Amino acid sequence: MNRQKLQIKFSRESAKYKIAIKPESLAHAGEFARNSLGKHARKIVVVSNPKVFRLYGNTLNRSLAGAGFEFSHFLMRDGEKYKNLNSAEAALSAFANVGLARTDAVVALGGGVVGDLAGFASAIYLRGISFLQIPTTLLAMVDSSVGGKTGVNSDSGKNLVGAFHQPRGVLIDPTVLATLPRRELTAGFCEMIKQGAVGGRSLLGKTDNFLASYGSATFRRHKDDRRFQQQISDLVAAHIAFKAEIVAGDERESQGRTDHRSRKVLNFGHTLAHALEKATNYSYFRHGEAVGHGILFAAELSKSLALCGEKDVKLLNDVVHRAGSLPGLAGIDLREVLEAFSFDKKNIAGSLQMVLMHGIGKPVILTGSDIPRPLIRKVLRNFLQNQT
Repeated sequence: MNRQKLQIKFSRESAKYKIAIKPESLAHAGEFARNSLGKHARKIVVVSNPKVFRLYGNTLNRSLAGAGFEFSHFLMRDGEKYKNLNSAEAALSAFANVGLARTDAVVALGGGVVGDLAGFASAIYLRGISFLQIPTTLLAMVDSSVGGKTGVNSDSGKNLVGAFHQPRGVLIDPTVLATLPRRELTAGFCEMIKQGAVGGRSLLGKTDNFLASYGSATFRRHKDDRRFQQQISDLVAAHIAFKAEIVAGDERESQGRTDHRSRKVLNFGHTLAHALEKATNYSYFRHGEAVGHGILFAAELSKSLALCGEKDVKLLNDVVHRAGSLPGLAGIDLREVLEAFSFDKKNIAGSLQMVLMHGIGKPVILTGSDIPRPLIRKVLRNFLQNQT
């Protein structure tokens, strides 16, 4: 089976990197790391969590050793609530204890939490050292591993402390998805649906067709099917290609841009998602599950503003529900969610920017002054009551 290779090219030549997608490629991660980092890299710290490291740590270690690296590992606790400054400080201490130098590197082995934490720690250690992404969840493969956004959560909100720090390479082995629980698969598919909603009917259609054939409930049954492996590799590649194109044109999410190619459009569904996560102390939702709810809320708000029609709203509802069941919203406090909106990192000059839609593939960025606050409250109240 051929390896798919993608490349993100920025205006800064030093920021470009390759993304390799191939089943069973984790066993060759050492070779990929050497090619990405160059001959002077000597030491690597693998950042992971205990669950992922038990599954894949030995395979990665053997490959790194074969490529001539000295390696150690730092294991953070599993879960979004542990993506914080305390964990970042512990990671920095681990880097210092093994004597990582400017020519050395960090490898993130895990999902989005691990990737964000590892990327942020590598961004601020010695004012920036190289790191590689080896995502092990579907959501991380199509989203957080690509684009260079790194960060941690604080008491005030999600990802409010962070840095733009591009990886030196991303290695994706779709066969590791076979070990994911159903909720993690649903979370990843919701992130894909978000990208399809802003990317266009072709990308959304590919995602919907795949879900119709291999939903999260039957995903594992097909793990040894080469046709299935090729199709999931192709789907992941299509989503990464879309995101890479957006990111390359707006690497640092320019605050002045509000066009449909702004990197901000990738935040579709995230205004409510981040608020739900904060209101539940990052312990109830998988990130992608919260995004699933956020997609449906943004679609309903778009319909209420007469931006898009019922047909597109129904389509998104159908695709999201095909991805799997989402945790209910019973007991979520309306006031806490509205308060969390004010801490969102998409606030510009005191006004929240929200990504809505004129239709599939037609995102629009609006500010709080464009959307009557009573309408937001009304739509949100109805949404929280109906998504039980």
